[in-house]
Amino acid sequence: MKKLTHFGLVVLAGLALALGLSHQYVHAAEKSDPTLTKIKKAGVVRIGLSPDYAPYEFHSSATGKDKIVGFDVTMDRLIAKRLGVKLKLVEMSNDALLSALESGKVDLVVSGITPTPERDKMVDFTVPYLNDPNVVLVKKVDKNKYNSLKDFNNAKIGAQITTIQEDQAKKYLKGATITSLKKVTDEAAQLSQGKLDGIVVPTTTAKSYIMQDSSFAIAGAKIPGGGGESAVVLPEGSKVLQAKLNHILEKEVIGKPIKRWRDAAIKQMTVKKSFIQEYGPYFLKGTEYTLGLAIIGVSIGFVLGTFLALMKRSKIWILKAIANVYIEFVRGTPLLIQVFIVFFGTQIIGLTVSGFVSGAIAMFLNSGAYVAEIIRSGLNSVPKGQEEAARSLGLSGGKTMQLVILPQALRTILPALGNEFVSVIKEGSVISVIGVGELTFQTSVVQGASFRAFLPLMVSAGIYFVLTFGLTSILHATERHFAR
Repeated sequence: MKKLTHFGLVVLAGLALALGLSHQYVHAAEKSDPTLTKIKKAGVVRIGLSPDYAPYEFHSSATGKDKIVGFDVTMDRLIAKRLGVKLKLVEMSNDALLSALESGKVDLVVSGITPTPERDKMVDFTVPYLNDPNVVLVKKVDKNKYNSLKDFNNAKIGAQITTIQEDQAKKYLKGATITSLKKVTDEAAQLSQGKLDGIVVPTTTAKSYIMQDSSFAIAGAKIPGGGGESAVVLPEGSKVLQAKLNHILEKEVIGKPIKRWRDAAIKQMTVKKSFIQEYGPYFLKGTEYTLGLAIIGVSIGFVLGTFLALMKRSKIWILKAIANVYIEFVRGTPLLIQVFIVFFGTQIIGLTVSGFVSGAIAMFLNSGAYVAEIIRSGLNSVPKGQEEAARSLGLSGGKTMQLVILPQALRTILPALGNEFVSVIKEGSVISVIGVGELTFQTSVVQGASFRAFLPLMVSAGIYFVLTFGLTSILHATERHFAR
């Protein structure tokens, strides 16, 4: 009996040791995950955000230098510090954030995102770090008009697309007409102009707008169902990083710290200069990016378009087929889709390309297809006898094209190329969706930071007009020169 007991103790001790070792191995295996490993290896955590959402995150030049601030950004710095890496903020539109996370363009998303069952199927969330209940912001004169949800029957209500505010508006304001808009600033502008009767926004955002414009007020009607909880978004399967972030949030963020940071961000919003002093640098920077994208798009697009036009005129079937397929595909799909394909596609194949480079690539790939057709029509306009005469003088096919056909075609296609340049300047606004700081993107930044919707648009429109009118005038002078 004693021997059996002794044997049993040995077995139990062995099992305990085995379980202990197993636990150690499991624990060791769970010290990291793919996302955390990538962050540690790079020494940088890339956090995606949409900085048009004051006071969560917004641009400010209060210190004399443009930078992204807000209480979310304060938390981002703390997270990077606790992870022992540098912080890199990646700007883009709100509706592109989760796609950027899934494709690996960013490591985390911190932009007032609320966890939902649908989102939870695609990404992971930390514990909520802030509960900011949603309310309906209305004009002050209508404050007592909406005391219950039924009072919104037949009203026009705005909400930001792909947000919990949009979901709650559709769920609880069933008698209202819901208009989904891309930016909160667009919602506020339409509310101010009377095109909307109310907008669903977080309480903090509503109070921020009221501080800036006393004609707004929060409606008495309460939106049920909770909501308004903000959490950090991680790629799916990032369990170790999720646990680390939860520990940071619970110990150093949730409660008094986040409220203190929020109050400081709201206070920072009230520090104002004149509109030009405060936001002039944003428009200047946006203009530089817009011109840069246009020059790259047209110049490289011209070279690409020339090759495509020559391929399309080639007697080699495969070259002609490649050119035709490329041109028809590009001309038959929106530039916005092409921008996303380049931006996310490069990441999928393992290339880390910045938003500006992605936008520039998309621009010249798109412009090349249109320039190809312009050049092809110009080449076809040169009389056939010019080529025959050149060949009879002993010029090769390449020299004939280079010295005889192309110079004559260039004079014919110059107006069309000028129009393409003008179009590229305006179409560059599409690149703003991936966070490239061109003119339209900077206009959105100013709208978000200044809480003015109309004035930044007028300034931006004026700059676009000056650019396009100036370019058109130069082109007309060039045409007159060629005519002489």
